[in-house]
Amino acid sequence: MKRFLAGATMAALLAVPAQAQDADTVLATVNGTEITLGHLIAMQALLPDQYRQLPDQTLFEGMLEQLVQQEVLAGQAQEIMTERMTLGLENEERAFLAAAMMDDVAMAELSEEELQAEYDRVYGSAEPAQEYNASHILVETEAEAQALVEELEGGADFAELAQQHSTGPSGPNGGLLGWFTAGMMVPSFEEAVFTLEEGEISAPVETQFGWHVILLNESRLQDAPALDDVRAELTQELRRARVDARVAELTSEAEIDRSDLEGFDMSLIRDMDLLTN
Repeated sequence: MKRFLAGATMAALLAVPAQAQDADTVLATVNGTEITLGHLIAMQALLPDQYRQLPDQTLFEGMLEQLVQQEVLAGQAQEIMTERMTLGLENEERAFLAAAMMDDVAMAELSEEELQAEYDRVYGSAEPAQEYNASHILVETEAEAQALVEELEGGADFAELAQQHSTGPSGPNGGLLGWFTAGMMVPSFEEAVFTLEEGEISAPVETQFGWHVILLNESRLQDAPALDDVRAELTQELRRARVDARVAELTSEAEIDRSDLEGFDMSLIRDMDLLTN
């Protein structure tokens, strides 16, 4: 917010009886236009979190100062309204009302039954995913990789060799990559991992990063997550679906007459000279 903390005291503007504190309470009057407590409440609801976390007095004074300054400027602007300003104001009003409508639809209460049904739809028939825990040593040439395989077959410690020779970021950690599923690694690397038994070491594997020697540490089947683990994700998806459905419903019911745009010069959207006054 521009000049949010203007620093000016608002005490001179305020003459609010202690008992009259509702949304219609007038906090300031600018050239005959009242600024009320309701205006501040509506304003703070749309503020970014960093501003809403300010102390009440700081937030109050900053918002009121900004609204006073905006009213001063808006009153002056109304005397010199141009076509560009009028159209921009219409766009801003349209966008605000549409956003308020979407928020009202999206934030309506979700029942536990709705969440459970969405969970069952997404995860109810999901097959357990195979997960792999592997380590690797990355070197530049096939010959280097083959030499490492021979050392490992002779009893060398994989983690120590990774720390000594691997050029990959996991080298200092003994080459450990952690758990991953299909699609998370490059194809040739995955193909090699999928053929290994636990504790088995691969032959040299080439990828665009170089040559790898891979150790499959462990594999497991990962069941579908619990509802509580994906509650936030499912809630977001349900809210988005509600908005999409409502927009589609209202659009289908609206009388929309689209102009024939065949041959229309769409580059004209950049021509500010068309807004002449």
